[in-house]
Amino acid sequence: MQRYFAYPSSGDSLVIKCKKSVYMSEKVILSEKMTNITPETRIMMMRSDDSRQGYRRQVLAALAVSLGPFAAGLSKGYMSPAIASMQESRLNGSFTVTDQQASWIASLSLLGALFGGILGGMAMRSGRRRVLLAVALPYTLAWLATALSTSVDMISVTSFCGGMIVCCITMITQVYVTEIAVPEIRGCLSSVLKILSQIGILTSFSLGAYLNWQQLALVVAAAPILLFLALLFVPETPSSLLLRGKEEKAAEALQWLRGPDADIRQELATIRTNILASKQFNDGRAGKLKVLLSKRLTRPVLITCGLMFFQRFTGAHVFNFYAVPMFKKTFRTMSPHGGAIAISVVQLVASCVSGMLIDSVGRLPLLMVSGFMMSIALAGFGSYAYYEEVFRNTLNLTPVEPGYDWIPLLCVVTFTIAFSLGISPISSLLIGELFPLEYRSTGSALATSFSHLCGFVNVKTAADFQDHIGLYGLFWLYAGISVLCLLFVVLFVPETKGREIDEMDPKYVESLCINR
Repeated sequence: MQRYFAYPSSGDSLVIKCKKSVYMSEKVILSEKMTNITPETRIMMMRSDDSRQGYRRQVLAALAVSLGPFAAGLSKGYMSPAIASMQESRLNGSFTVTDQQASWIASLSLLGALFGGILGGMAMRSGRRRVLLAVALPYTLAWLATALSTSVDMISVTSFCGGMIVCCITMITQVYVTEIAVPEIRGCLSSVLKILSQIGILTSFSLGAYLNWQQLALVVAAAPILLFLALLFVPETPSSLLLRGKEEKAAEALQWLRGPDADIRQELATIRTNILASKQFNDGRAGKLKVLLSKRLTRPVLITCGLMFFQRFTGAHVFNFYAVPMFKKTFRTMSPHGGAIAISVVQLVASCVSGMLIDSVGRLPLLMVSGFMMSIALAGFGSYAYYEEVFRNTLNLTPVEPGYDWIPLLCVVTFTIAFSLGISPISSLLIGELFPLEYRSTGSALATSFSHLCGFVNVKTAADFQDHIGLYGLFWLYAGISVLCLLFVVLFVPETKGREIDEMDPKYVESLCINR
């Protein structure tokens, strides 16, 4: 496997000077044919022959930080069985919660995540790994406080605090993996984060069938401790270290990630070159506000925030937070917990398939298939709900026979596959791929905070929409949003398959435009 980097044209003198220094430092015998290639079109080989060992270390580092998304998945899957357990707590004399209180408990974690994205983006400038180490143990304390809560108010506070911390974890782990991975496996390793998150959701759904909400909170509290211990054995990202001027440590980190026998000089020089070129690009701008409003930042922000909007408002979050209560109303013969577990298994399998396809098929095809399948599945679920709520009741028909339960189940399974195959992993991946290095923290914070704001609004208002337009109207609305998602992908989202993360230089990012 080979890693390639294409330098920009001869218009940028700084890049050319740095490029020449890279040529001088590389002790590689070029063939006569290669030496005849012009500098503007020269493609530089940057992958060591010892790639397998480098891949192993990158995989190990990704698995270490993926314990963060695993903890996040546990917390996401916690809400559905925990709310059902809280609403049944009156049986043992403990406090209980109403439907309105339950909606606040679920949505406050997303509201906390809104602020967590902002704080995490600022903190991430001090180092990706350092921030993960700093927030891991406080996240455990938040869940211990949840387990010891004696009122709805206490749970609401811990839900807000936990959401704030978990947003930092999920955002920074995505950036970490994006920065340490080579292009050939970057998409696959990013999918590992989603897979571990799905495993966390499945674990909470499965244990929630047997544990009460307090016992389940103790299980969630253990996961951040594992994350803290794993982070002790992996390095900081080289890009982050170079951005802070720590070149020696950056070289050590990159050497560890690529293997002891890998020649990292050209890759290190490439990162350094793009940092310098990007800073020169910014210095040429009149004022900081103009830099923030330039196309190189506004277009990635609009693209990533657009994908995050569609990710949140297609109904997936409603399924995750209200799976058990919703299945109690929808499936007549199935166990609500069994239905939630089945959907989690489907999510996990689809995430694994996405991880295998994302670097070979590309981002755009998976996103388009995802948008199309989601719209069909959501429209089908809404049509079945319309038959149940309106058509059957209007004609005073007898209840639908249990044999028809497979129709909504098939729709939910199809939607889950489509969501987990495309927009769920890829929208997060593009956050780490599209933003320039020096603004990756700011861009990630903006996109992630906007994502959680959309999630808060969606989860909090889902019940209100259902009261006004019915369950069928809610899912027809989601189907329409999925159609808009497909159009958005076709018109605006660029393909980043195979591109170096450091190749997303100012000129490339500023050139993002309608790609169809």
